[in-house]
Amino acid sequence: MQNPEFSEIITLICKEDPRFDRKAYDFVRLGLDYTVKELRKKDAARAERSRHVSGPELLHGLRSYALDQFGPLAKTVLNAWGVHRCRDFGDIVFNLIEYNVFSKTENDRREDFSDIFDFDEAFVRPFEPAKRSRGPSAAEAFGAA
Repeated sequence: MQNPEFSEIITLICKEDPRFDRKAYDFVRLGLDYTVKELRKKDAARAERSRHVSGPELLHGLRSYALDQFGPLAKTVLNAWGVHRCRDFGDIVFNLIEYNVFSKTENDRREDFSDIFDFDEAFVRPFEPAKRSRGPSAAEAFGAA
């Protein structure tokens, strides 16, 4: 069988594993590109052409990419696609590996995607209003307390 287009592969994957919307697969593919670019910026001294991205590196890149693309709606969008935790990204990645869209090293495991960050911490907290330090109450400020 010839290498089908990405869209056709995603159709096959979604038939076998309907947990995730096909948009989640597109997001992970684009998020990998984003992650590689960001890692190259940080590691410009070595300027590698090709570099393997670890599970935790990819997760942090996907987090940044989601915040960049969707802002305060990032968690809502990911949840709508069936992605609720880091392990879900791992399942998507390993589905893509099974179809030879992504590759892995002998050290890569699904567990690399377990509990790297909490979705509320990652996608909700950055947009919550900053907590103000509690100053004196109005009564205290005016000496009534």
